[in-house]
Amino acid sequence: MTPERRTTRLAPSPTGDLHLGNVRSLLVGWALARRLGWNVVLRMEDLDGDRCRAEWEAVIIEGLRWLGIDWDGPERRQSDRIDHYASAMQPLSEAGLVFSCQRSRRELRAAAEALGAPHAGEGSTISTVAMRPTSPDRMGFTRRTGNHRLMVDPGPETVRDQLLGEREVDVSGRFGDPIVWTRRDTPSYQLAVVVDDLDQGVTDVVRASDLLPSAGLQQRITGLLGGDAPRWWHLPLLLDERGRRLAKRDGDLTLGRLRAEGARPEMIIGLLARTCEMQEDAGPMTADEFVGGLDPERLRGWAERDGSGHRDRLRASDYDLLRIHP
Repeated sequence: MTPERRTTRLAPSPTGDLHLGNVRSLLVGWALARRLGWNVVLRMEDLDGDRCRAEWEAVIIEGLRWLGIDWDGPERRQSDRIDHYASAMQPLSEAGLVFSCQRSRRELRAAAEALGAPHAGEGSTISTVAMRPTSPDRMGFTRRTGNHRLMVDPGPETVRDQLLGEREVDVSGRFGDPIVWTRRDTPSYQLAVVVDDLDQGVTDVVRASDLLPSAGLQQRITGLLGGDAPRWWHLPLLLDERGRRLAKRDGDLTLGRLRAEGARPEMIIGLLARTCEMQEDAGPMTADEFVGGLDPERLRGWAERDGSGHRDRLRASDYDLLRIHP
């Protein structure tokens, strides 16, 4: 039998234009897939109804195509699949793992303080095991009846990362019993992404290392749904010249701004190639050349060596290279 083709996903959120950190993660994931013969799917993670907009989706798709990044098949939107996520809640509910919870963040903090929780003084807003309901009326899942949480038992979750090796995540300690269905009658990101990955046959997830703790939770949910967790590839974060992480809300070096200022795709890709230690300088590079130059073993070495993030900082000279004034 022919082994099933591996699949990765490009999964931006249309809450704004892509900044260079977003672009680098998407570029590396796409290039790794094209180098190794994986399938690539595009998914718009647009469940944040207050911030996601159709115009940003169009901007993101146009920007990816401008860079030379492609994908296999039509793009998918999470907002089109709400009923499907609700169906995925049923086996969790039937297993007695879901309960309704209407506590606000303030009420969660007060409950944590009353219970003497270890992190209560730090403003903890997680729902702990001790806060679970005792009434059977609160158990189970019914749509349009407020937030619902998933019972996450204590104990470490081992995340086997292809770049960083094994990492232990204290899922319960970090996330508590997380919300999996919201009072807006939508799934949480953590549930939706797992359901989508299972449905789309995603075998490999490439993304920035700040999401590694979430891999532990997503892996736990995957197991509860009877699936196999994907292989994880967590990349170093790209920082600005001051060592600060890039953020959409700060308007940090967005793709649209770079294009408006006259930057070419080859300039952007060449700069990102340097930050990945694929070349010494930031000489121009096409998307196809980036694929050809991406060595998975060297990628692993780059990720392992990165500690303080100095290798992944933008330089002041990069702004001049891209014709941008910080």
